[in-house]
Amino acid sequence: MIPNLVVEPEAGTDDPVPPRGTRGAHRLWGGRFASGPAPELDALNRSIGTDLRLWPFDVRLSKAWAVALWHAGVLTLEESAAIERGLDGVADRLTAGETPLASDEDVHTLIDRLLHEEIGDVASKLHTGRSRNDQVATATRMWAMDACITLDSAVRALQRTMLDRAVELGATLMPSYTHLQRAQPVLAAHWMLSHFWPLDRDRARLEGASRAAGVLPLGSGAIAGSAFPVSRVLLQGSLGFAALSRNSIDAVSDRDFVAELLFGTTMLATHLSRLAEDLILFGSSEFGFVRFGDTFTTGSSMMPQKRNPDALEIARGSGARLLGDLVALLGTIKGLPTGYNKDLQDDKRVLFDAVDTMLLVLPAVTGTLAELSFRADRMKAALASSMMATDLADYLVEKGASFREAHAAVGALVREAEEKRGELTTLPFESFASAHSAFDRDVFESLSALRSVERREVEGGTGPGAVRAQIDAARASLAEKWENARGNELRLVTP
Repeated sequence: MIPNLVVEPEAGTDDPVPPRGTRGAHRLWGGRFASGPAPELDALNRSIGTDLRLWPFDVRLSKAWAVALWHAGVLTLEESAAIERGLDGVADRLTAGETPLASDEDVHTLIDRLLHEEIGDVASKLHTGRSRNDQVATATRMWAMDACITLDSAVRALQRTMLDRAVELGATLMPSYTHLQRAQPVLAAHWMLSHFWPLDRDRARLEGASRAAGVLPLGSGAIAGSAFPVSRVLLQGSLGFAALSRNSIDAVSDRDFVAELLFGTTMLATHLSRLAEDLILFGSSEFGFVRFGDTFTTGSSMMPQKRNPDALEIARGSGARLLGDLVALLGTIKGLPTGYNKDLQDDKRVLFDAVDTMLLVLPAVTGTLAELSFRADRMKAALASSMMATDLADYLVEKGASFREAHAAVGALVREAEEKRGELTTLPFESFASAHSAFDRDVFESLSALRSVERREVEGGTGPGAVRAQIDAARASLAEKWENARGNELRLVTP
């Protein structure tokens, strides 16, 4: 991210936007035009404020292109090596904080201008056989692959915190909910892990998005492919791509990989929103299952007693923001004709926004979860004997009744308890015997929350043994599953 980007005016003018016809502006096009673009078009067309962050990838692919041009016999070894050294100088200047000029239309123009300043006219040979169309597609894919790795790391950090909290919760019991009504008792660790596995699926989607991005478009030119015999296999290996694009028309306009990454981040934001909603509810006075810490909450400017879970609320809101980014991209690409169109300039705005948002939200959610405290006493107090109604029905099934018959009998008992404003445990045995003849004096054992949990040892269930197995599986899933190859970083060195 490049915050507060400063665009400096060209030397010799106080106007930050060069007027139409200004001489000396460094452009990669314009020979067929009698004058420069109108200031209004310049303002609209300029993307440097967004795509400047692609510069490390544009430098890398440009160095690889210089090698490919030498390999194809277009550049001499000395020219290729000079361009590589010049690009290293450009990278040093940008790393040191050099800012664009107003006339730098995009990151490619900026790098080309700086390269000319570093090595002179030989820099003009670098653009041979390539277009900004395949250039920006390549840089964006490289950025996306790196973003997937960074996101994966942040998701795993949150998962590790979830796993730690699940282990800490141990045998703590809590209600589970359907329709936001108390349903059945579960281990609190089981609830915690219910948020772990959606994130595991998110990691799988990020892996898929990285694979989708790992197809090299460089060499496709503007639309028809390069006219020079560059080795795309050499480019693929040096830049760390897994495959080559099959069709040059498709390659310069394909933004499926952006859509896949946006979908992955949108699902991730959706899952974070659901976790946030649970914790916000559980942290309310009415629930009181968790108590929030100090460093990821804020107070009220009027009410001194307030502790607001702002990090979680912002995380919950981020789901809507990322959904908007996804819809914006899909709405853009659905009606485009084949080949590159300038509409695609906006792909990076939504892509960068989605990834930036998640890289802000994930650490905040991780920190919130790490510092909050669970209140086992409040969780236990929220358990009610009516939550063991299914266990009573199972009791009758084990005695030979059909489940439908058992369901009706237990439903009658629940109704009686509600009418008497009591719990199932407060009903006399005669009520049970009246509801169904198969009930015996041991029926009250089925109203134990702990026994209810211990009976559910099926794989994926809330039984203690099943949850221990789930924790083991969660630990195994946190092993790093994938990492993009980064290529050979080929360089030419003159003798």
